[in-house]
Amino acid sequence: MKTLLLCPELFAHEGGIQRIVRLYLKALCESSGKNDSVDVVSLNDRELPAEKLAPYSNDRLGIHLGCAGNKAQFFWAAVHGSSGVDRLICTHLGQLIAAWLAHVFNPALDYYLVAHGIEVWRSYSVLERLALRRTRRILCVSDFTRREMQRQIDLPDWRFEVVPNALDPSFADEPPDAAPSAGSPVILAVARLESRERYKGVDHLIEALPAVRQTLPGTRLRVVGTGDDLLRLMALAEHQGVADAVEFSGFLDDKGLREAYRTCTLFALPSYSEGFGIVFLEAMSRGKPCLGANAGAIPEIIDQASGVLASYGNLAQITTQLVWALQHHWDSTAIKAHAAQFSYPAFRARLERALAKTGHGSQPGHVS
Repeated sequence: MKTLLLCPELFAHEGGIQRIVRLYLKALCESSGKNDSVDVVSLNDRELPAEKLAPYSNDRLGIHLGCAGNKAQFFWAAVHGSSGVDRLICTHLGQLIAAWLAHVFNPALDYYLVAHGIEVWRSYSVLERLALRRTRRILCVSDFTRREMQRQIDLPDWRFEVVPNALDPSFADEPPDAAPSAGSPVILAVARLESRERYKGVDHLIEALPAVRQTLPGTRLRVVGTGDDLLRLMALAEHQGVADAVEFSGFLDDKGLREAYRTCTLFALPSYSEGFGIVFLEAMSRGKPCLGANAGAIPEIIDQASGVLASYGNLAQITTQLVWALQHHWDSTAIKAHAAQFSYPAFRARLERALAKTGHGSQPGHVS
């Protein structure tokens, strides 16, 4: 079996999609037999150095090409590189046309799409519809994403398989995960601070903070992330009179991020459009409760043992839930157990089952 993995990027930037695409590469390599191989072509990476690939590959890794954002080179590599390939995994809808073209030139090729979230919650172009109808299966990161796609295109249930995202084992296995030191409560938010992604709800945390501090004086909010919306968010904290209680930490590497989770009291991201939400798993893996919006796929991740939900944009409800969660006694062992349902081994097993299916299935896949 020869597999070709197409992706937007693996290492050029850091985010949820990049993290899960790396796990796809890892799982495909580890699931390959001694005569199998896995090639990978990345649109935005300038290069794919061996030291970065090492945790996510093995000797089954073949060609690994970065196209430095050159779409023409990427399409050529996808189509030309599909010669002799049995299976193509496309990890973003924006690259599905390349997968379809590869199938045109290699009709024996089966291709799959990984559907993340907001990029597939919309109407599709004629070419996208054609490519989607030729897809062997669509691997949805959540049941919410599956339902949203089925609202947009009429495909049978068996074409869709829910394969939830997972936590990178290198992140999950790092000790320690001790409770934060005694003192004022700390709310942590981790997100890209981009103006186009204001739906993440960081504004609402800042706006709720004054009321939270009336009940729990000394409560602080720590925001990790960078982007073009940072100055506006800083001005909002100033306007709300909580500038001295909001820390903007900028970008943190995995070591710094693990420490941020370890020392927080509660993780919060009341986002409206999460296709999954890896950051919630990162917090839960440290035994920390989460607050999320009752929207998108977040209710599939946060249960009663691991956190609370609030209606998106409802400041009164967000405030109430923040105060309750900060005062509640959480069982960190139960939180970690919940996060373990989304471990890498569980992800790899689900992916193997999804790719092994042949013919028509009766129902879309669910978490088991």
